[in-house]
Amino acid sequence: MRKTPVSGNNEQGMFNLERREFMVGGLALAATAMLPRFAFSAPAKKLQTIPRRKLGALEISAIGLGCMSMNSGNYNPPKDKGEMIRLLHAAVDRGITYFDTAEVYGPFVNEALVGEALVPCKGKVVIGTKFGWEMDYATGRRTGGLNSRPEHIKSVVEASLKRLRVEAIDLLYQHRVDPKVPIEDVAGAVKELIQQGKVKHFALSEPGMQTLRRAHAVQPVAAVQNEYSLLWRGPEKEEFAIFEELGIGLVAWSPLGVGFLTGTINEKTRFDTTGYTDYRLTNPRFTPEALKANMPLIDLLREWARRKEATPAQISLAWLLAQKPWIVPIPGTTNLQHLDENLGALTIRFTPAELSELNSAASKIVVQGQRLRKGLLEMSGQEAPMKK
Repeated sequence: MRKTPVSGNNEQGMFNLERREFMVGGLALAATAMLPRFAFSAPAKKLQTIPRRKLGALEISAIGLGCMSMNSGNYNPPKDKGEMIRLLHAAVDRGITYFDTAEVYGPFVNEALVGEALVPCKGKVVIGTKFGWEMDYATGRRTGGLNSRPEHIKSVVEASLKRLRVEAIDLLYQHRVDPKVPIEDVAGAVKELIQQGKVKHFALSEPGMQTLRRAHAVQPVAAVQNEYSLLWRGPEKEEFAIFEELGIGLVAWSPLGVGFLTGTINEKTRFDTTGYTDYRLTNPRFTPEALKANMPLIDLLREWARRKEATPAQISLAWLLAQKPWIVPIPGTTNLQHLDENLGALTIRFTPAELSELNSAASKIVVQGQRLRKGLLEMSGQEAPMKK
């Protein structure tokens, strides 16, 4: 997501260009005159194939695609369905095999979009979706509460299968830990769905680590989806060691810091426009004060972008990929040019000395502002109740 959320959005017309014209090697040179965010040229190397990584026993492309922003209304108004379908097809053409959605995105409409777009790609792609919110199905709205009761999980899966137009969900996440339901009951319900052939792999999003261990003991967990980026390095403290011990992969959401790490946002950026409000307007990390305080991180990325002939976004993703071989970032975008820019990160390599230097410099920058507003933050790292 490389757009400034107030004006200057140059997404219209991008899909009129031939897909093959977007070669990673020439991306930034062509874009410099069009968009101010491309201050540096992308690597001259053309990416031939996308490498694969494993989440437990599940193998996917090293970079996935987060689909939420396409039509859920969280960061921007919903985009034209036809354009988003073409974007999803372009991602498949380029070798991306993992696509991330959820029942709650929209709600429902994001799963429906992904399902419609990827029907012709069955056997080539892996779709991850999520359950766990209390929904008012009569109005199609999320009520704000959590619900991971086994009977609810099973009904959600049936509905998601229809929207996604698949016989089995490749990767099914509990979206947030339900403080009222033992994780053994959740994992047991998913295990039954796996035995029935309706789900292939189990995953959790933002769980407490003891909850993760308990879930894994009932049904092996393939992946955890947590926020992870140069803007938020929390998983390094405890979680990395547990993921490694259990053989669980990390799907990194917001790997570009909800757009901040692209270098296109500063303290003057505002997140509300006429008729629409971006979720970042209520995020503590996106206040003008926090944005200004965190600009040293962008300065560091720009320095490395110059050194590597890349963009700040590419440096951010390449850094993340270099941390562990079982990490898969899922940057979201509604723009073909940004999709290609993100994939350009796969051509960037750091020597051990360079990676050490970058990590050391980044660790000295104290990031200001909580990563989520209070209500959402309280749902992260939560432990499920013990089973009686």
